[in-house]
Amino acid sequence: MVYLVLVATAVLSIMAAAVFVLVGRHRRRLASSSEAQRIEAAATRGIRDARRQAHAFHHFDDGGGVSALRDRDSRT
Repeated sequence: MVYLVLVATAVLSIMAAAVFVLVGRHRRRLASSSEAQRIEAAATRGIRDARRQAHAFHHFDDGGGVSALRDRDSRT
């Protein structure tokens, strides 16, 4: 019975800590200014563009992308 109480207490404390952290993050996001939202949007666009560019470089990184174009054209 003591083990059950200890396990229940541990589970509840972990859940309470997670809720506490998530609520704190949510409140900080709501309090952000328009300048902070603009900066976050620009950073998100930058990350998306960098990911897209890395993806392109991955496919075209061998001498001008000759093999990538050959692979693309061979499927048709």
